[in-house]
This record gives sequence, C-alpha cells and structure tokens, in this order.
Amino acid sequence: MVISEISATDTHDARSRLVMAALRLFAEKGYKAASTREICDAAGANISAIRYYFGDKAGLYRAAFTEPMGDLPCGSNVADYADLPLREVLRRFFSEFLEPFKRGEELGLVMKLHFREMIEPTGAWQQEIDTEIKPQHEALVALLQRHLGLNDVDADLHRLAFAMIGMAVYFYVGQEVVSVISPQILAAPKAIDVLAERLADFAFAMIENEAARRTGGGL
Repeated sequence: MVISEISATDTHDARSRLVMAALRLFAEKGYKAASTREICDAAGANISAIRYYFGDKAGLYRAAFTEPMGDLPCGSNVADYADLPLREVLRRFFSEFLEPFKRGEELGLVMKLHFREMIEPTGAWQQEIDTEIKPQHEALVALLQRHLGLNDVDADLHRLAFAMIGMAVYFYVGQEVVSVISPQILAAPKAIDVLAERLADFAFAMIENEAARRTGGGL
C-alpha cells in the first residue's frame, strides 16, 4: 500500500503525529465520536495511514491509550532489580512510575482519555489491567514477600503493595489538585525526581513498619 504524502524518512514522524492527534481527539470526544477522517486531517495524514500503521481505528485507539506514557510500563520491571538494595529498588520503581510527568501536556490528555475510558469502556482499560497493572502489582508483591521473608502472600501484603503504588497514583488522578495546592511539586523534571526519592523513602518506612508489625514490634 502506498501512502502518498509519507516518505521513508518521515514514517516515524507521521505515525507519531497520528498517535498524538488521536490522543487529543479521543480524549475530547471519545472513541465513537472521534472520526478517523478528522484524526487524519489533524495529523496531516492520508486516511489509509491508519490501516498501514495500526490496522484499524481500534488499533489506533490502543496506541493512543498506551504509547504516550512511554515505551516501558510504569515500574513494571521491578523484578529486574531484585538483586539491588531495597531502597534502590524503590527509588528506581518510583522514578520510572513518575517519568510520564516530564512529558507535559501529553500526560493531561492521557489521563483525560483514561477517565473517559472508564465511563465509555472499549476494553482498553481491562487490557491495561491484565497486561501491565496486574503484572506490576504481582512483581511488587513478590518483592515484598521476599524482603519480609514470608512463605505465603496474604491480604496485608496486597494492602501494602496497593498503598505504596497508591501514593504515586494519586499524583496522576489528583494532578490538578496538587497543581493548585503545591504546584512546585510537579513543576519541573528535578522536582519530579525529588518526589520519586521521597516516595521511595515513604514506601521504605511503610515496609519496615509492616516488618515490625509482623514480628510484634510495630503498632
């Protein structure tokens, strides 16, 4: 198939334009209301480009839903750091989890699209849970299990993992609140790096408290 206005050297750029145009229009209008024609017009691409790069509209939607957040799932490779000290594992985990905040406007559009997906589901959110969020959670639980020396995974271990991830998730879902109350926290890449360091410290304290609780030394 020939896409007339896209040269070999422009392929990556054309695909990226389509993803970003789709992200903006899907976030504003939803999957059904945003037409492929207006997405292509916004991206400066031929309508056939969607089939060439993504297969169909659903494929383009999945790309817009996931790709702007980065190439790696947020923090899901925590298992790769198992041999490192726990504090370093946590630092890397939160640093990767918060990396999308350095992408500026894209993040706001991604969150808007994710919220819309919850209201007008297409199946993309369930796929995200199955392929990224659940494996991420399971990897973190396994890390905690090893650190605490537990034979079995229990409800409290899941509670701890959810609480740790929840600290970072709040900055996504509550970004506008944070920006009003304490805008300097997310104001620059360096500030986001500091936030990741602090969340790692908070999480480490939570884990140590859980260890103490299980041995009778905690609250």
